[in-house]
Amino acid sequence: MSAGLYEVRTNLVGGRTARIFFYIDVRHRLVVLHGIVKKTRKTPPDDLALARANRRKHERSME
Repeated sequence: MSAGLYEVRTNLVGGRTARIFFYIDVRHRLVVLHGIVKKTRKTPPDDLALARANRRKHERSME
C-alpha cells in the first residue's frame, strides 16, 4: 500500500473481495481506517485517500 498502511483481503461469494485498510498506531494498536467491497483488482484512489485521511485524523487525536 504505502508506508505504514496495510490491507487485509478476503473473498466473498459472487467473485467479490472485501478489503480492510488499517495501520498500527504508536500504542501498538491495530486501527481500522476504511473498508470496501469490490469486484475489480485495482483499489480506487478515493478509497485510499479516505484511509490516509482517517489515519491522519487518528494520529492528530493522539497528540
